[in-house]
Amino acid sequence: MDRLLEINGLTKKFGPITAVDNISFSVDRGEVLGFLGPNGAGKSTTMKMATGYLSPTSGNITVCGSDVRRNPIEIKRRIGYLPEGAPLYGDMTPHSLLNFVSDVRKLSREDRRRGIEQAVESLHLERVLHQPIETLSKGYKRRVGLAQAIIHDPDVLVLDEPTDGLDPNQKHEVRELLDRMSSTKAIIISTHILEEVDAVCSRAIIISQGRIVADQMPSQLEERSRFHNAVGIRITPDNAEKCMSILHDISEVRSVEQVIQSSGLSELVAFPHNGGDIIGPVRSALDQNGLMVDEMFVEKGRLEDVFRNLTIGGAPNESGDDTGGVGVQEVANHA
Repeated sequence: MDRLLEINGLTKKFGPITAVDNISFSVDRGEVLGFLGPNGAGKSTTMKMATGYLSPTSGNITVCGSDVRRNPIEIKRRIGYLPEGAPLYGDMTPHSLLNFVSDVRKLSREDRRRGIEQAVESLHLERVLHQPIETLSKGYKRRVGLAQAIIHDPDVLVLDEPTDGLDPNQKHEVRELLDRMSSTKAIIISTHILEEVDAVCSRAIIISQGRIVADQMPSQLEERSRFHNAVGIRITPDNAEKCMSILHDISEVRSVEQVIQSSGLSELVAFPHNGGDIIGPVRSALDQNGLMVDEMFVEKGRLEDVFRNLTIGGAPNESGDDTGGVGVQEVANHA
């Protein structure tokens, strides 16, 4: 494996406050790591230390084999960084800013031309290229910030809330760009937007109160959700009570919950014991009772469910049989 970023025992204290508390992880080429956590969890502080913009209280960071504190200039050549809020020079245009960044990075004439062309084209900045940055929308400012981060084709890309302020179409474009670049780089996306993980990340770290509380593939995190393998059923309200009764009598079903009605339908959720596969028994029971449903689906798990448990309500237990819930009211429990 080509390890591009390695962090060991990283700690950052601001007086009596410990913002980052002895965390360790690494990122290889080809990985897109989602670095998740609630506001104030230590995400941005970790990113600033990883890129050399903030000195750690203790711990070691290496980027492409170079120590961040011993070789700060060299590691900055290898990193592309989009800070939180994408601070930019408002009186510059995107074109003049990208030329300025090229000067600072001492890019050759050919690398400058190629880097600016690719960044502008990838992020669709053509129509605002010569417009003062201070007059741009938040979404365009974010795209200009991302453009300066990729202009030198870095090995490591560190992005703090890269899609903040973008509309759905712009988010899709940025995610496609990250997907195209992911095979040749190590990409770290610091975010609290869980849909980013599903969209582009091959791995996710969840941090809470400065400590890592989970480090797994998104699919593995989803398996820790109590919604993993739960069966959702949408049915007319007049058949909801009968459906709940049938579900309650299925031995493989642990509990049944009803979501607030929408679009004239009731939505029921049948939860399995320990994340087991219950779609077969549920479908069989409903067929045997001649009950028609409008829709039936299997949940893969909900990241927000796991996120809340890890950062607020405590981690899910080893069985995956969590107790937290989102937007549902428990109706019946299987004894």
